[in-house]
Amino acid sequence: SLQCHMIFQKSFLYADTVFKKHFWSPISGPYGAQMAGPQMAGPQSGAFQGGFPGGPAQMAGPPQKKLDPDSIPSTTQVIEDDQAKRGGQVYVTNIRGQVPPLVTTDFTVQDQGNASPRFMRCTTYSFPSTADLAKQCKVPLAAIIKPFATVPKNETPLYIVNHGETGPIRCNRCKAYMCPYMQFMDGGRRYQCGFCSCVNEVPVQYFQHLDHMGRRMDLYERPELSLGSYEFIATLDYCKNNKPPNPPAYIFMIDVSYNNIKSGLVKLICEELKTLLDRLPKEEGAETSPIKVGFVTYNKILHFYNVKSALAQPQMMVVSDVAEMFVPLLDGFLVNFQESRAVVNNLLDQIPDMFADTNESETVFAPVIQAGVEALKAAECSGKLFIFHSSIPTAEAPGKLKNRDDRKLVGTEKEKTLFQPLRGVYEQLTKDCVAQGCCVDLFLFPNQYVDIATVGDVPSHTGGSIYKYSNFQVEVNGQQFVSDLRRDVEKSIGFDAIMRVRTGTGFRATDFFGAVYMNNTTDVEMAAVDCDKAVTVEFKHDDTLSEESGAVMQCALLYTTIGGQRRLRIHNLSLNCSSQLSELYKSCETDALINFFAKSAYRAMLNQPLKTVREILVNQTAHMLACYRKHCASPSAASQLILPDAMKVFPVYMNSLLKTPTLVGSTELSTDDRAFHRLLVNAMGVEETQVLLYPRLIPLHTMDVSSDAIPAPVRCSEERLSESGIFLLENGLSMFLWLGQACPPDLIQNLFNVPSLGHLSSEGMSLPVLDNAHSRKIHSIISSISQQRATSMKLLIVKQKDRSEMLFRQHLVEDKGLHGGASYMDFLCYVHREIRQLLT
Repeated sequence: SLQCHMIFQKSFLYADTVFKKHFWSPISGPYGAQMAGPQMAGPQSGAFQGGFPGGPAQMAGPPQKKLDPDSIPSTTQVIEDDQAKRGGQVYVTNIRGQVPPLVTTDFTVQDQGNASPRFMRCTTYSFPSTADLAKQCKVPLAAIIKPFATVPKNETPLYIVNHGETGPIRCNRCKAYMCPYMQFMDGGRRYQCGFCSCVNEVPVQYFQHLDHMGRRMDLYERPELSLGSYEFIATLDYCKNNKPPNPPAYIFMIDVSYNNIKSGLVKLICEELKTLLDRLPKEEGAETSPIKVGFVTYNKILHFYNVKSALAQPQMMVVSDVAEMFVPLLDGFLVNFQESRAVVNNLLDQIPDMFADTNESETVFAPVIQAGVEALKAAECSGKLFIFHSSIPTAEAPGKLKNRDDRKLVGTEKEKTLFQPLRGVYEQLTKDCVAQGCCVDLFLFPNQYVDIATVGDVPSHTGGSIYKYSNFQVEVNGQQFVSDLRRDVEKSIGFDAIMRVRTGTGFRATDFFGAVYMNNTTDVEMAAVDCDKAVTVEFKHDDTLSEESGAVMQCALLYTTIGGQRRLRIHNLSLNCSSQLSELYKSCETDALINFFAKSAYRAMLNQPLKTVREILVNQTAHMLACYRKHCASPSAASQLILPDAMKVFPVYMNSLLKTPTLVGSTELSTDDRAFHRLLVNAMGVEETQVLLYPRLIPLHTMDVSSDAIPAPVRCSEERLSESGIFLLENGLSMFLWLGQACPPDLIQNLFNVPSLGHLSSEGMSLPVLDNAHSRKIHSIISSISQQRATSMKLLIVKQKDRSEMLFRQHLVEDKGLHGGASYMDFLCYVHREIRQLLT
């Protein structure tokens, strides 16, 4: 089925997106019968290299009219329309199953009984009422939960409920916590659980009369009866060994091998820590932080430091037997920074000099984590290890690794082994860390392969973060690293967390994706959980859902605050249920769907060949859209592609996912980069996957320098660039400033303080801060984008037609992939063909 032109039209009857196509050519095309089904034959079947078989590269028949790219659904338009319709408004959460504004829209949330979309978003807000319907439409039913999401200053922080020694009120049968979905009866003496329908007695001290509507008189005075999200103070029953926890500790573990000393990294870390330790997280209203700190340096052996406040000089203790790791001192290793400031600063001054002449280039890694866990065990507290590491750990020790980076495996059945972490020592370490509430944050500074799949395994199962600065140089990546470290140390966080998702009858949580550890099928364990981490939860039916009562879910997170208080954070959400699939499609959220597909594909690739994973993604896309076409759309010619309004840009995101470095499978891409990307996405929330898969491309040459607004982004395609323009592209991980060949000299002068583009060297360009309106405006745009993102982005400046432009171009997701993968247009045509195949 060969393409000509599509006429874009809105069929208002179903608010669908319809494309009319006219076909002139015989269906057989150059591939003959091979085009019959999803099994794409021929040399192209690998990574969709060079478009799809029968795609525009191999067309038969009369010459083609070029398709108008403006005629296919535009992500930037969808984002703009939602911002225009719902931006700046108050989103009140008092209606069941209501679809929130997009993650890209600015809005304020008012909690009136359902959790804010900042905490929970769903793939659809209307669940199908039966398992059969769910199977028929193939739309995954999932929630993306960010339990610690940052609440903007203009929204109410979570209320803390204290029920004293009796603790939170819970249903006797299913153990759900008191929430707005509990129905009081019998004059207020009993309540029916909104999850399992069990009728419970109301404890005497909790009794309250009901009004004429059957609601409790104190409804609006109690957060747990009127709000979607709140916290309970937990009693000793919820603590380890029934005793209150100690405040957590932060341990800084610095690799002092040759590379890190030579690059100036060790000196930079030590300088930065002197000011950063004053900015450790504090409890609301507290003067100082309760968090204790400790310091370790290491190469082939470990050095522990006694920084007790009574000492004049710090003392070093060396452990060279890395096979039997122990902590050589208890008293004086973990200290309060305010009390030990002089000794700690003294140590930080000495470390770079102590190792200045080192020529030790080998490192250990697993014993470093082991040492951290042992130290927290001895101190009976949870905490976080900040590990600054440079190279693959080849020294004789547990967890020793060898280079297993074999690009010959790319595209074969064995490619998946490149992403599978080595088990054994690291698997045990993960268990030890989770049991102790020890989160590992890993800052990597590699010059070559470090086996991120393995060294990143403990961080990615303990609620930790991984940062990577390849070929680190202080003057190039120093600022980016320091910004990341600051944010990482300061961000709000809970420790030793365990999360459970309860649901109403008829469905249950079956699968969990995130930087978490699962010991059984229900408890999601996180050594720590911070404001950036999201867990994606998939639901399946185990019975019919009632349209009348809808689908309710409750996420309960038990954790320790930085002050050492045990708390329960509760998020409740209620969705609609319907036997009409059109309701499900109307309530879909594309950004949440793509988050789910990314995480499930990135897990599946550990067990299946990438080719299979990609085929499953394309098939499921076609199935979801074909089901809509068959059951929900008004009848129309088979040559029309009809998309549900809420999913009209789903294909562009799916195509972008297929082209991510992790899934595309090209020998040109580094294995570590692909593994790194995989681990990052696994912990991402909806906002992060949205901008990663559809970057913002912002024209800066036409901006109004007097306005505060960021200029409206354009579609992410080469066709939108202009030679006389300047564009900023960002995806939450990278940021580029693209300079067109013919951009006006006065603009270049204002931004770079040189007379023309020719005067800018292609290597290591940076953007100076200059005293003029253009320079101020562009820096303010960059700074406001950076504040929205979880990691610091280093600005790369690329000139049109320079070699470095390739790095920028791989982010233009509507175009053909540099390493394989189709353009958006070709993918849409391919999916359309698959849909027609399914319908016939």
